[in-house]
Amino acid sequence: MSENNPLLQSFDLPPYSSIRPHHVEPAIDTILADSRAAIVELLAKQPATPTWDGLVLALDELGERLSRAWSPVSHLNAVCNNAELRQAYEACLPKLSEYWTELGQNRGLFEAYAALAQSPAASGFEVAQTTILEHALRDFRLSGIDLPPAEQQRYGAIQMKLSELGSHFSNQLLDATQAWTKHVTDEAVLAGLTDSAKAQMAQAAKAKDLDGWLISLEFPSYYAVMTYAADRALREEVYAAYCTRASDQGPNAGQNDNGPVMAEILDLRQELAQLLGFASYAELSLATKMADSSEQVLNFLRDLALRSKPFAAQDLTELQAFAAEKGCADLQSWDVGYYSEKLREQRYSIAQETLRAYFPIDQVLTGLFAIVQRLYGIEIAELQGFDSWHPDVRLFEIKENGQHVGRFFFDLYARANKRGGAWMDGARDRRRSAAGDLINPVANLVCNFTPAVGDQPALLTHDEVTTLFHEFGHGLHHLLTRVEHAGAAGINGVAWDAVELPSQFMENWCWEPEGLALISGHYKTGEALPQDLLDKMLAAKNFQSGLMMARQIEFSLFDFELHATHGDGRSVLEVLEGIRAEVSVMRPPAYNRFPNSFAHIFAGGYAAGYYSYKWAEVLSADAFSKFEEEGVFNADTGRAFREAILARGGSQEPMQLFVDFRGREPSIDALLRHLGLSAEAA
Repeated sequence: MSENNPLLQSFDLPPYSSIRPHHVEPAIDTILADSRAAIVELLAKQPATPTWDGLVLALDELGERLSRAWSPVSHLNAVCNNAELRQAYEACLPKLSEYWTELGQNRGLFEAYAALAQSPAASGFEVAQTTILEHALRDFRLSGIDLPPAEQQRYGAIQMKLSELGSHFSNQLLDATQAWTKHVTDEAVLAGLTDSAKAQMAQAAKAKDLDGWLISLEFPSYYAVMTYAADRALREEVYAAYCTRASDQGPNAGQNDNGPVMAEILDLRQELAQLLGFASYAELSLATKMADSSEQVLNFLRDLALRSKPFAAQDLTELQAFAAEKGCADLQSWDVGYYSEKLREQRYSIAQETLRAYFPIDQVLTGLFAIVQRLYGIEIAELQGFDSWHPDVRLFEIKENGQHVGRFFFDLYARANKRGGAWMDGARDRRRSAAGDLINPVANLVCNFTPAVGDQPALLTHDEVTTLFHEFGHGLHHLLTRVEHAGAAGINGVAWDAVELPSQFMENWCWEPEGLALISGHYKTGEALPQDLLDKMLAAKNFQSGLMMARQIEFSLFDFELHATHGDGRSVLEVLEGIRAEVSVMRPPAYNRFPNSFAHIFAGGYAAGYYSYKWAEVLSADAFSKFEEEGVFNADTGRAFREAILARGGSQEPMQLFVDFRGREPSIDALLRHLGLSAEAA
């Protein structure tokens, strides 16, 4: 009954509170059937020389209708997961995969796009339109348009199975995270934990009608134990539970085991790549990225490893010596966070917990909005009276010169049945409709911070502040686009290894004294971050940056090697061990099953692309160096970045956009200097 199905109605913002699991499949079935019929009709009416409006815009309209129904469902599955919704969501995955494969292998559509690209009208297209056509023709080929029918069918079957496996990986990780808790009734066990962490654990226990405290594997709880718990056995117990989630090891060994899922995903990805004529999935992945070849990516990562490994080794030697002084002669993985925090406090007289008091959420948001207002000339205001999926969710509007630009939801706090991590997803793209109306973008920005406790507001660590700025950078990329064609608006069409540029770029203002003055204020007194604390914080900025860099390179090389060689007969763990032998300075215990929770590459968009974080960090550090030269709040430089990078979305190749802003190609020097990993910084 479409009249009772909110997903089939027209709406401005999604009616989140009205969407029920039983609405999902009928809505998607209806829309897919309508879309298939519309495509048949569209092709039957297609003139010998197609037009943009008659082909691309017509397909955008169909895509918009499907996205408007599916986007809120996919979002709810991530932030309010339950058995019924999960079942409805998963029932639709193969149907959607089949539909997208059909589209990608539709010979009539392919020929229409090719004819449009070669038509006389194409010479007068905007650059965004030309790029969209180039990408579309490339994507037809990557969807198997040139394959014989049997291989096209196999391609479709693989894609369908991969979408199911990615969701299965994600579900098992969420279930495994929630399957383990530790109930503590003796407060002495929690010695060293901060008052805010204990209050959070007490709140978690109370929610389950338990006395005392409840430790969980949600990140704020895990982080608190690893950073502050004086009880080494407790740290080891929580570490072992966390790093063996969804695996064949640990307290819940064999439950929700992602091992077989990963093996199947990797086999299918390799088969997919070979079907399309690529030697490996890494090569297929690079067909849509900025990097030119596997060799270029591996050389880039190994060069970074070479430069940073001596710094990482020095960081570890210092930490081991410090821990030994404190009575821990055999530093293990579950000790690193604890002694690192103690060493930071000793060396810089600064503790993360002290800083937390100066970053209440509302002050951070006010300061963040003030920063982007100064940089980009936009105004941001909170909206009331909207429909949402949870009482903590907030909605904001961006305006420019009084004109509406876009809106974004913030869902900032960790809770049960919510996927871990932080992300941005587009709830609606900016585009010009067939009727000529400008449709403005909407974004969902999701984090997993420690929520407010009692009368105290949510207080962020500086790391959490950085995460917030990072996700907001993605949001601005989506929201501040000036492109009016869906295929290149915001982050659409942006090469994956450039998509982290705006997000990592925003993080810089978390470290600038002028930025910190805006985002900090003591939650009780409003007092600005004192100069001595600011000085200590800046002095500690690159504390253990060598270890951090080594860890990121380990993840990146592991991901790329796994997909470039398909393991060469080695298991996932054997590939990881090989990479660790090459770049790591400290090895975790043998039971560690990190890959089983590496959702970025097994359930997200980062397969053979995790290197993107480091690749884009080079771009972002170099872009920010222009602000260091011209003033971190220089409005002209801010507007130039907005117009060259944010406004143009996926309308041109990322290197061209970067050169337009910076006047030259990127250099790695700024990144190494920012991280204190260069001779100049040292």
